[in-house]
Amino acid sequence: MTETVSLDLDAIRVFLHLLGVCGWVGGQFVMMALVPVLRKVSPEAPRLAAARFGRIAWSFFALAVVTGVWSLATVDLAGRASGYHLALLVKLLLVGASGAAAAIHGSTSSVVVRAATGAVAGLAALGALLAGSVMVA
Repeated sequence: MTETVSLDLDAIRVFLHLLGVCGWVGGQFVMMALVPVLRKVSPEAPRLAAARFGRIAWSFFALAVVTGVWSLATVDLAGRASGYHLALLVKLLLVGASGAAAAIHGSTSSVVVRAATGAVAGLAALGALLAGSVMVA
């Protein structure tokens, strides 16, 4: 049996979703790795880099959310097993937690809150990525 492979609207949707996820999840971990180096450059460098990163990261987050909703609109949820529904629920909760924690992280002046919300944002993003992987496996 021969399968055809084509660049169609579904492929573009999946590509854009993966691009958004890569930028959001991967970007958080790149920033986390750079903070100690940036602190050595200047006490202000991490804040300046985070502000610049935030402009790009939120665009990636929006891209992931929009294409995620688009993808969900293509799924026959009634025909899916309960495990899929559970993974979807977990993914949606984790995406929301990641976005909320990142928003708090970017708007607080408390070092403790910034550390905690940064960790929650990154871990929730990883969890959402895992839940998404379970959904397509």
